[in-house]
Order: sequence, then C-alpha cells, then structure tokens
Amino acid sequence: VLHLLGPKTETDLEKKPKLSKARPEEKDRRTAKDMMENGEAADQALSLMEQLRGEALKFHKPGENYKTPGYVTTPHTMDLLKQHLEITGGQVRTRFPPEPNGILHIGHAKAINFNFGYAKANNGICFLRFDDTNPEKEEAKFFTAIYDMVAWLGYSPYKVTYASDYFDQLYAWAVELIHRGQAYVCHQRGEELKGHNSLPSPWRDRPVEESLLLFEAMRKGKFAEGEATLRMKLVMEDGKMDPVAYRVKYTPHHRTGDTWCIYPTYDYTHCLCDSIEHITHSLCTKEFQARRSSYFWLCNALDVYCPVQWEYGRLNLHYAVVSKRKILQLVAAGAVRDWDDPRLFTLTALRRRGFPPEAINNFCARVGVTVAQTTMEPHLLEACVRDVLNDTAPRAMAVLEPLQVIITNFPATKPLEIQVPNFPADETKGFHQVSFGPMVFIERTDFKEEPEPGYKRLAWGQPVGLRHTGYIIELQNVVKGPSGCVESLEVTCRRADTGEKPKAFIHWVSQPLTCEIRLYERLFQHKNPEDPAEVPGGFLSDLNPASLQVVESALVDCSVALAKPFDKFQFERLGYFSVDPDSSQGQLVFNRTVTLKEDPGKV
Repeated sequence: VLHLLGPKTETDLEKKPKLSKARPEEKDRRTAKDMMENGEAADQALSLMEQLRGEALKFHKPGENYKTPGYVTTPHTMDLLKQHLEITGGQVRTRFPPEPNGILHIGHAKAINFNFGYAKANNGICFLRFDDTNPEKEEAKFFTAIYDMVAWLGYSPYKVTYASDYFDQLYAWAVELIHRGQAYVCHQRGEELKGHNSLPSPWRDRPVEESLLLFEAMRKGKFAEGEATLRMKLVMEDGKMDPVAYRVKYTPHHRTGDTWCIYPTYDYTHCLCDSIEHITHSLCTKEFQARRSSYFWLCNALDVYCPVQWEYGRLNLHYAVVSKRKILQLVAAGAVRDWDDPRLFTLTALRRRGFPPEAINNFCARVGVTVAQTTMEPHLLEACVRDVLNDTAPRAMAVLEPLQVIITNFPATKPLEIQVPNFPADETKGFHQVSFGPMVFIERTDFKEEPEPGYKRLAWGQPVGLRHTGYIIELQNVVKGPSGCVESLEVTCRRADTGEKPKAFIHWVSQPLTCEIRLYERLFQHKNPEDPAEVPGGFLSDLNPASLQVVESALVDCSVALAKPFDKFQFERLGYFSVDPDSSQGQLVFNRTVTLKEDPGKV
C-alpha cells in the first residue's frame, strides 16, 4: 500500500471533523431550523407565491370557468360569464367565509393566507364574509375576534360582508327554485334525514303551488322548529339526497333581529353568496368536495353566475385539539382558561403566547398548498417563531429561581450603569441600561456546591463571568438557613480582562422588578389526543399535568418596566417571552413563547 500510495502528506495527517449522522427521528426535527439557516424558508415563501399566481395550481383564468374539469355548463353559461367579466373586469376575486360561532385556529391561518394570498398574488381582491346563518351559535365577540385575527395576520379585506346581507335575495331565489320544480317543503324530522341512506321524502312530488304556500307559512312562523324544511331536489356526490335549503329557527338574529324565523343552510347559501359577490375562485378545504355537485347544481338551477369551487387539504397539528366543541369542553373542565389560553392553537391563543403573525404566515408558506391533508409537528411552527423573534425581540435578563449573591469587594460606592445591547449580534439596533450593584441575583441552577463532571458554572474553585459587566465572580462563602438550604452566596469580583478566562458567563439581575412568569408546555401527552386507538380514554384523559408552571416571584431587569401587552423579549439563556394582557401597572406578567432551542425530550 505504501508503495502504491506513497507516504502520508500533511493533508493526510490533518484531523478530519466528524460528520454526525442524524438519526431518522431527528431528521424531521432538524428540518425547520436548517431550512431557516439556509434561507430555504424564503425560497419556499417565493415558491408559494408562484403557486398562488395559479401556474402550479392549474387554476382557471377569470371568465374561463368552463375550462375547469367537472364544471357543469348550461345554455346560459357563456352569457353569464360574459356579464361576470363586464362586472369584474377580469379581476380575481376570492373570499374567506368563516362561521362566527368560534375562534379561528391554526388551520384557518392557512385558509386566510391562501384566500387573501391568492388574490394578492394575482392583483385581485378578497372579501371577508361572515356566514351568519345559524343565530343559535353566533356571538358578537366571535365577529370581532375573527376580524381582529385577519388584520393581525396582516390582511385587509376588500369588503366585509355577511350572508345576512343577502337574506332577501336568497329567499326570492328559494321561491324561484320552488317555481321551477327544484325544491319542495318536507315534513321529515331531523333524525330521519341523518346519514346517507335516509328514506326518500314522501313529500318530494308535492305540487309546486302547495310548496309555495307552505314555504310562505314557514316564513310567517306557522310551523314549529323541526316541523318543516325546504329541500332541494338533487343527489350529492356523497350519496346524500335532497339537502335542506331552509329550516325554521325562532332565535333572534344578531343583525336582522326577529325579521326572519327561517334561515338558509350552508349548502344553499354558500354558492349563491359567491355568485352575488362574483367570486372567481371559491377555495374550500377538502371536506367540502362532496358539496361541489350541489354548488354547481344550485347556481345552474337558478341560471345565475356559477363560480368554480376548488378544494385543498386542511392544516392540522399534532398534540392539538381545534374543534370548537372540544375546546368548550376543555374550558368547562377547567383544563384551560378560555379560547385564548396560550396552550391552545387558536389564533388568539397563539397571539397571547407571543407568536408573531409573520411566523404563522411563514409556517403556512412552508406547508404550501396541497390537496392532501397536512398534519405538522408543533416544533416546525416553533422554529418559524424563533426565526422571527431572533431578529425582532430585544434582549433582557430575568431570573426564575433567584439566588442572592453578595459581592464583598464591589468596585464602586454606588451601583454601576451597564450598557447592554438590545441585539448582541447587531449593536446598531441600540442599547438599554441596567444597574449593577453589590447585590445581584443569579439562577439557583447556576450554582452547585458539589458539581457533577462537566458542570461549568459557579462552584468552589470555579469562577464565572457576569454577562455584559466585564466582571468575573469567585465563590468565597455559602450562607445556609436552619434547614440547610442555601440562602445566599458571598463572592469576590475581578475584571474579566485580568487573569484566566472563566468556563462560562451567566445572566443576572440587580435592583430588579418582581414579575410573574408562566411557562407553557404541550397541553396533551400524545400526538393524536382525539384518536381512540392512541388515547382510549378520550382527549380529556390525555392532559399534560405539567402544561403550565407559574413562577410568581421571578425577577427581571428594569429595562422592561414600560413594556405593554404583547411586547416581546428574549430573556437571555431562558427563551422568548411576551407580556400577557393580565399585566397591571405594578405587576408584569410574561408568557414563555418558546425556548431558545427545541428540547427533543419535552412532553
């Protein structure tokens, strides 16, 4: 071998760095961080914008609805499309149509980004339309919260509309549908209509005039709830026959009061409101695919402009429950405080926890638009959060478990004012001032009397540096209470530029503010808390008892004294934190948004 290859050179003798091989389970865990560092997130956002321009999604151009596979045409289609183009000028029009009966969650963030993003990428407009057709479940607070969340994510609707804006027109079209023999009044009860194999209605072929009279009687309140419905004559893609168009409800409506006692259903309202607003691309999640046939059928049955419905996959997260009904169960059980509890994945909860809207939008961009349902790991969202906060959250110092330290040879007669950079990596972003006196507080975990091998912080014979001060402290005495617990330390200090460099620099506070800090972990212990195979006892049995830890007397430096709710900071060595709305003038409350690095072993 020596004869063939020759003697070793200096290059051969150089020590090669070891290439660590990521375990398969770590590969996905590292993806988000690596992509951020390599700038791939920006590339993904760009590729999403290219998707949203329509090339990759194969969307039709405005006015060319008929080119879409499965689009149903009639002899009137081309004339209606011509009128549509005259009204819109060929402009892309989308809408985000939430029901105002709950708070938006992370899945809605994808829908918001898709609807508003597609319109923006194609120089179009997007409506925010509240589907307020079920007055029993709707509350004013949900309307406000939904609008606020859309604005928080950075989007401005072209116009805010309500399905109730069109109640008169929808009623007139229902009458027309009966005239055309395409709808009838039925008296089957709700339980008889459930499922896909319900018996055909014995009233399906009742005379048109009879249905007209009965429908008018429904409007005048002559039927009790459940005694009569208006049904459309069609079979849907999933086999369900004759979906309900109108039902009787005597609950006052938040906008129309007692004007109506009959209300249209989603199957009837959705496509017709899209038609009225001349929506070009009706973007829905995959579960609405079964309604596509009724969507096209109803517009064509009335000879009105028919938009195109496109479906895409929902966005879900592991370790999360987003169902409105189940969140209410969590609130009722006392597992969470309300819809905005920072352990939930509603948008109001994520905002309260301190997630920046840019991070949520970046996450949606990374997920992209797919037909298949997407279930993501929370740590991928958290990586997007860290990426944004690293550049936007100024640094401060806080101590969760304070241990008093007395510097016996403090070099001044009064506290020193220390200039601390807001962003150590970029000092052009400014500084803040903190006091450094003879009494400081450090984390209790930053001191050990009997350290284990590899421990680098304060111990006997092992000094540490105090960050930003230019001083190193060395242990001289440990003061213990009657129980033997360490109460304080006495140390001496010296300049950092004299003597040996310490193994570690730790954070500290002096003359601090007392605050409350809330530390959050995952609310559930299993990936799929709603899966009976994974959690046989149901999601309420899967609650993580360590999902919230409250530190009532944490200490934080005075640079945050004027912080307002939702202001964000990086507490050095601890993580990113956001000011909670529970804060008062004399007591700040902070929520931990995310740790500085992901903990692979956390629950």
